[in-house]
Amino acid sequence: MVTAFLFIMPLNKEQKKQIIEDLKDKIDKQKSGVFVSIAGLKAGDLFDLRNKLKKNNCLLTVVKKTLLKIAFEEKKLDVDVKKLKGEVALVIGLSDEISGPKIVNQFAQSNKNLEILGGIFENGFIEKEKVVELAMIPGQEELLARFVGSISSPISSFANVLQGNIKGLLYILTKIKT
Repeated sequence: MVTAFLFIMPLNKEQKKQIIEDLKDKIDKQKSGVFVSIAGLKAGDLFDLRNKLKKNNCLLTVVKKTLLKIAFEEKKLDVDVKKLKGEVALVIGLSDEISGPKIVNQFAQSNKNLEILGGIFENGFIEKEKVVELAMIPGQEELLARFVGSISSPISSFANVLQGNIKGLLYILTKIKT
């Protein structure tokens, strides 16, 4: 029986600096962020989550909490990384504020090993409950559809009322003619 061992070398200072710089760059570009615990999550499930996030212009980054803390401190963000328990991953929404929390929340409902720990919104830490509230907000397309529907509803109702008056007038004129 052959056993393969994977030895993970500790990161040197240059590698850690590069990771922190990459994190700071992602934090600059983010619209929102979600902290999730990935402890117990299977590799296939994590791969599926990454693909769903990538399709919606979001990123999933697994980083040591100490490096995450340094990146937040250098960006002057008030995020207490010590509150986060377990293996932490950061989901970063790049295009809008809602897509990251929405995808993570849907995935967490179907996969109990993924736990939402909190998030970043408007450069501050938000609790798990607020992340779930953000996830419940309808997407941009649905909001636009509702807006267009609310604008067009009075107009179409007014057109139907006017059309009813014309039909009534025609009915009366046909009765007079006969």
